[in-house]
Amino acid sequence: MKQIAELIPVILFFATYQLDGRTLGVAGWEYRFDGIYSATAVLMIATVVQLVLTRLVSGHVERRLLLLTAVVCAFGGATLALHNELFIQWKPTIFNWALAAAFLVTRAWSGRTVMERAIGTQLELPAQAWRKVDTLWIANFLIVGSLNLFVAYRFSESAWVSYKLYSSIGFTLLVTALTVALLMPYMKNDGEPPAGSC
Repeated sequence: MKQIAELIPVILFFATYQLDGRTLGVAGWEYRFDGIYSATAVLMIATVVQLVLTRLVSGHVERRLLLLTAVVCAFGGATLALHNELFIQWKPTIFNWALAAAFLVTRAWSGRTVMERAIGTQLELPAQAWRKVDTLWIANFLIVGSLNLFVAYRFSESAWVSYKLYSSIGFTLLVTALTVALLMPYMKNDGEPPAGSC
């Protein structure tokens, strides 16, 4: 559910980008939408608002959302200050690769996976199941980050903006479905490895 909520700023980014060249007028004040720069400003504001609302509603903020907000503000700020869209285009890659690195370092340093540390008290699984899920998520982060750069450098800016929205939704649904598929045999066997698994 949290990952779906994290899509809201991306959806607003996409919607704002579609308003490029249009003018918004309110009580004599006018603002002309400027493509990726207006969309970047909206993404930054929406991400910060999401962070604040999460803190107010739940009483705490996960490191993932803190990292996301920091990366959005840093790369979004650079995009606006330097008027160069490449910074915001690199943001998904940096964020996803940083998450992959965090997952790898956590497993190497503590011997436990990020998922096991996060939900291991609610879901008892053998170490091999946690490692499979961890490997899936690391692969997802690396692939998503790499594909983002491929699209950013090989296609138009508008194609990249559309890709950002649809890939965010698509990869979130895909990795969630694959995670459930990996865990389902263990849940059916009350945490025991399914027969024939290694």
